[in-house]
Amino acid sequence: MINQQDAETFERDGVVVLRNVLDDAWLSRLAKAIEANMAAPGPHGKDHAETGGAYFGDYVNWQRFEDYLKVASEGPLGAVAAQLMSAARVQFFHEHVLVKEPGNSSATPWHQDMPYYCLEGDKTVSLWVPLDPVDEAESLNFLAGSHRGKRTYTPRRFKTLEPLEGDTTDYAEFPDIDAADPAIRSYAVNPGDVLAFDFHTLHDAPANPTDKRRRAVSFRFVGEGARYVERPHAVSPPFPEMGLKLAMNDPLPEEWFPTVWRAA
Repeated sequence: MINQQDAETFERDGVVVLRNVLDDAWLSRLAKAIEANMAAPGPHGKDHAETGGAYFGDYVNWQRFEDYLKVASEGPLGAVAAQLMSAARVQFFHEHVLVKEPGNSSATPWHQDMPYYCLEGDKTVSLWVPLDPVDEAESLNFLAGSHRGKRTYTPRRFKTLEPLEGDTTDYAEFPDIDAADPAIRSYAVNPGDVLAFDFHTLHDAPANPTDKRRRAVSFRFVGEGARYVERPHAVSPPFPEMGLKLAMNDPLPEEWFPTVWRAA
């Protein structure tokens, strides 16, 4: 599914672009799932935009819209995640729908995903799947190599850049990132392509000033060794508030995080 160069790039940079991973049939099923999801948002679905075009976001709806899980288990994504993580078993953490309408002015600042999650683990990957063509200027930006050492930086509120409420003293101080840093990577992508990145990789997402819609689903996966952790602040998705009851360092239960790929 992926070649050795892709795997080596992911290990070195914490991000890699994969071309033509999903065929038209899977893309059509995902597009229908997104439209159904937008028509009937879950309890966490909302418009994140303050001005300009709408910015719809929602997550953890795979039990209501089965194609989110099917593309991970029956489609190619679970196997891709396994290869990138060098994992013998892959669990589906959750899906995250992100739709920026034309003229949207909401940019997502630099951050890494791991400190917002109620888990820790060395084998992690997000597969960002676009449903529309995205030029490099409107695509995600990544700081290559920022995943090395699995350092976890202070989680911040996206609108104010203030640390989340709670004790964040155990996190590393969030770094200053120069927009001209040669380590920054961004990629133009088309439907069928995938942006793959480690949960520790620093990234941001620009607004959508174009006249085109930007639909995407980010599929989050973890390999063996992932474990539940309690954070001293709110987490997203808020699995504990959703009913997940675990003790520190418990393995992630299948009923919440189904296995989508396992080595023979």
